[in-house]
Amino acid sequence: MQLPPHTPIENPDRVINFMVRTVWGLTDPVRFYQLMDEARALCSPATYLGDNMFLWGRSNSPFEDPRFVAAWESNVQNDADRAIAWRRYILACAAYHCAQLEGDFVECGVYRGTSIKTIVDYFGKENFDKTFWGYDTYDYNPVEHHAFAGQQDGLFNEILQRFDGYDCVRLVKGLLPQSLENNSPEKIALLHIDLNSAEFEIAVLDALFDRVVPGGMIVLDDYEWGGQYREQKMAEDAWFDQRKYRVFPLPTGQGLVLKR
Repeated sequence: MQLPPHTPIENPDRVINFMVRTVWGLTDPVRFYQLMDEARALCSPATYLGDNMFLWGRSNSPFEDPRFVAAWESNVQNDADRAIAWRRYILACAAYHCAQLEGDFVECGVYRGTSIKTIVDYFGKENFDKTFWGYDTYDYNPVEHHAFAGQQDGLFNEILQRFDGYDCVRLVKGLLPQSLENNSPEKIALLHIDLNSAEFEIAVLDALFDRVVPGGMIVLDDYEWGGQYREQKMAEDAWFDQRKYRVFPLPTGQGLVLKR
């Protein structure tokens, strides 16, 4: 597969600031952003505010990669999509690595398919020569209190239309892990899990982890988030500990595992 080209940085003094007024868990959003505006003025430039992250003095690498920026911006559908740019770039970088391995790509928890489509567009759909499997219930959410906007009858057909012409993408509708039976790849290079449930995520790991090839990557979307997601971290830490692995906790809220 032809890889996205590296674009050298021509100006070492370039400063990129990024802010999206979309974060979660606030009791007073108006006051919060007033304080953040004040904090940004007190910090060195090159700030990132979004997805519950406030950073400063960073290169903001997602926005230094023009190929990624084009893929990301063309697939943004709401403020949340824009806020999680760094999470999307983690996936794009993981995909760059895993594209050079044998095995397919798999995402469990697709929703509107933005992660999958951003990755494929990053490479170029005509150039993407792996199968990218996307598993979800689509039209409903089996996790209590986690239904997303538009998650109702007809969503699956809408997402199928969104991927019209993307022959490399195979969307599978059904409840995990049952929907994997006789309908999943034998070798996996990249496994992205975003199911918002410890029970479902452990079931998927039970079914798919051994199929991840050496050098392959597993990205756990909710691993490092607190609150109601903390049960996922607890369950996954114990699961990986039994296999002598440690999850890399990322400030984006994701967890990363490199298969050996």
